[in-house]
Amino acid sequence: MTTSMHPAGSTAIPGDGSPAPTAAVSARGVSKRYGRGETAVHALRDVSVDFDRGRFTAIMGPSGSGKSTLMHCLAGLDSIDAGRLWIGGTDITGLPDTALTRLRRERVGFVFQAFNLVPTLTAEQNITLPVALAGGSVDTAWLQQISSSLGLADRLSHRPHELSGGQQQRVAVARALLTRPDVIFGDEPTGNLDSTTGAEVLSLLRRSCREMGQSIIMVTHDPVAASYADRVVLLEDGALVGELEQSTPEAILGALAKLGA
Repeated sequence: MTTSMHPAGSTAIPGDGSPAPTAAVSARGVSKRYGRGETAVHALRDVSVDFDRGRFTAIMGPSGSGKSTLMHCLAGLDSIDAGRLWIGGTDITGLPDTALTRLRRERVGFVFQAFNLVPTLTAEQNITLPVALAGGSVDTAWLQQISSSLGLADRLSHRPHELSGGQQQRVAVARALLTRPDVIFGDEPTGNLDSTTGAEVLSLLRRSCREMGQSIIMVTHDPVAASYADRVVLLEDGALVGELEQSTPEAILGALAKLGA
């Protein structure tokens, strides 16, 4: 595995401010602050970045660097004060709430630290719940394919309390994959798992990129988790300050140390 680090923004950004043609998610000049006046906190400062389709990207930085804020803004879960955002080529900047909600439901997947499964539903019902709530129809062949790929084929009739933590997170990953979204956002997806189970889930996420062409953006504080990603984007004080490609836990830890993490 080779490791290289280069300054943020060294990936080619179109000069006209449009998203890159290969991007699943793009940000241009994104800024976000909380509060006003002297007490204002600048969570994001003029962030411009592309996240390519079919790649696994980790977002890292010291506590308070803005990594969670960036993910929430990219996913349309939080508003921005300046700049523009795209998901799958669709400009989501200023989209009405109803349109944004529909876009997130149909074209974005989420995997959180908490598994967020409904305890009274089976694994299969949890996987298909977003489609059911939207009044859509489930692609049963695709459901069978991802269930088999994630090792859930013989667990679909089980309820969450009958599954291990790793199996529950696999159900959450399957739920995120079911609609074939433009992007899956992971917020510390292995935070509640032991190291062995976490490694299994991260391997599954990486495989979903390589075998299914899925795009994944993950926020994590763990250099080992980030090493599963194709690319690591580094933030400090709300600004992009560097990137690493195909990196190791040691190289990521060293890069974070230079940021004061």
